[in-house]
Amino acid sequence: MTLHTRSSSRAGKSDPPLSLYHLLDPEVLANPYPLYHRLRSEDPVHWDPFLHAWVVTRYADVVMVFQRFSANRTPTPEQLTALGLEALTPLAKVMVHQMLFLDPPAHGRVRGLASKAFTARRVESLRSHIQDITDSLLDAVQDRGRMDIIADLAYPLPAIVTAEMLGVPTSDWRQLTAWSADFAQVLGNFQHNPDHATQVIHSLDEMCAYFHSAIRDHQRKPRNGLISAFLNAEIDGDRLTEEEVVTNTIITMVGGQETTTNLIGNGILTLLRHRDQLEKLKADPSLVTSAVEELLRYESPSQQTARLAPYDIQLGGKDIRKRQAVIAVMGAANRDPERFPDPDCVDICRPDNRHVAFAWASHFCFGAPLARIEGQTAFATILRRMPDIRLEPGPIVWRENLGLRGLVGLPVTF
Repeated sequence: MTLHTRSSSRAGKSDPPLSLYHLLDPEVLANPYPLYHRLRSEDPVHWDPFLHAWVVTRYADVVMVFQRFSANRTPTPEQLTALGLEALTPLAKVMVHQMLFLDPPAHGRVRGLASKAFTARRVESLRSHIQDITDSLLDAVQDRGRMDIIADLAYPLPAIVTAEMLGVPTSDWRQLTAWSADFAQVLGNFQHNPDHATQVIHSLDEMCAYFHSAIRDHQRKPRNGLISAFLNAEIDGDRLTEEEVVTNTIITMVGGQETTTNLIGNGILTLLRHRDQLEKLKADPSLVTSAVEELLRYESPSQQTARLAPYDIQLGGKDIRKRQAVIAVMGAANRDPERFPDPDCVDICRPDNRHVAFAWASHFCFGAPLARIEGQTAFATILRRMPDIRLEPGPIVWRENLGLRGLVGLPVTF
């Protein structure tokens, strides 16, 4: 079954079999929350025979998976060859070095070095510059009276910021966005899709060559940027290898763009669908910080991630065997009524809003402060400059990425 497979079992049945594969249906992908509700209420630790994985949907269980289960789930080149997927070997060689797929102590080593290059002070210092970029992007469309939130803001803003953070030319942002979208197909979908594999490997080759070249440039002419910081980061004499710099630059770039693009697009759509909350935010822009947290909770940019059981373990009364796959559904955990009162309601003033949109524990997204600043800036600036913003008539189309939830486009008028 590939991404293009569609579930026929839904037709004529009010309660199709419980499975995340229903996300392959565009209607379910557009609104997965009734499916999440069924899973969470009927079988919160569910063995999904279609995906050959456990699906975990309660908040407390998802947190436990993040705390105790293994992120080291990338198959080796040898395993891929045994599965007849040797064409994906280049992808595996990159992913095995990325901190997203490492366990301690390797994860702590790479993340510790990377975090030295991505400090909160450094990120906060970018706030005024992010405001300038946002204003310049909106200047380009202000006189039109209409824009596509995704194409005109949600894509270019994080891509330009990411390019500057990395220390590569901002003029390359369109290429960086295209590469990120290809790599996100691997990160966000359950299964290998041969229709996309050739393009993904081609993009990966281009990305690796691009960043190896960028490293040469930074070594010849040292300058500010994440690549230089990665190269120079050191803890007790330990430094990242060039391969680790390249692979973790890629995952930082992809994560920084995909999640922020989705946060901006999903967030604006949510506000436009809940005008009372939009008006409340317009009336009191100081609410933007808590609004971003609620929008992250309500329409999480990253909906799920996979882990492996580190040993035989019981969760939710189910016996999970060592190395069985477990899919932690953050999008479901963030709507768990046992954790969030009235979870399907949007409340930009919601207290105690510790969602899991950025994961949890040691794998909590270290780019979260940057994404939050970009989201806060985008929402506040749009509502200030375009107070009468409205959705254009027409269908809302979601990207065919089951884990990274985002829109194909979001046309608005103002």
